Amino acid sequence: MSRQVFLYDPPERFVAGTVGLPGRRSFYLQASDKSRTTSVALEKAQVEALAERIDELLDEVVRRTGGNAPVPAVTPSEVDDTEPLESPVEEEFRVGTMALAWDGESDRLVVEAQALVELEAESDEDLAEAEERLLQDDENGPPMLRVRMSGTMARAFAKRALEVVSAGRPPCPLCSLPLDPEGHVCPRQNGYRRGEE
Repeated sequence: MSRQVFLYDPPERFVAGTVGLPGRRSFYLQASDKSRTTSVALEKAQVEALAERIDELLDEVVRRTGGNAPVPAVTPSEVDDTEPLESPVEEEFRVGTMALAWDGESDRLVVEAQALVELEAESDEDLAEAEERLLQDDENGPPMLRVRMSGTMARAFAKRALEVVSAGRPPCPLCSLPLDPEGHVCPRQNGYRRGEE
């Protein structure tokens, strides 16, 4: 069976967002254009890592081009996207492997998010090799979301993604574990229940 690639080149919108209450949120990447929307599920740590790597890659592009690349140093306020995910959120797949690249010919950032697959390998090196083969195999393999976007849209994505990640439950001032609305058993308080203050 040939690989299903959800290609957005460029998308009208590409954002990270959540469904659910803090502590029980599900995280998604969502790309859309006039006729369709694709949502893929992933972990909070994956969203954070993707946003951080995008910012690092864009900073490197600016540095290497001496500031001549069409990449803003910070997100312009007119492209901030604070709208919720488009509903209904229908998950196409759960993300396993992600890849980033800068296409210098078209001045576009390329994000690839591939469906989670169970790989069997005898060592970490074998596993990394198998993951690399899957990313490079456009004919076969698991479904993939591929988004090609401008540096400006990429900065806006990264900013929003980091805001989404940090919008979760507030940390306990004593132990830094997340506080639920009903409080939590704080190890620094010898097991006494501690609520938000």
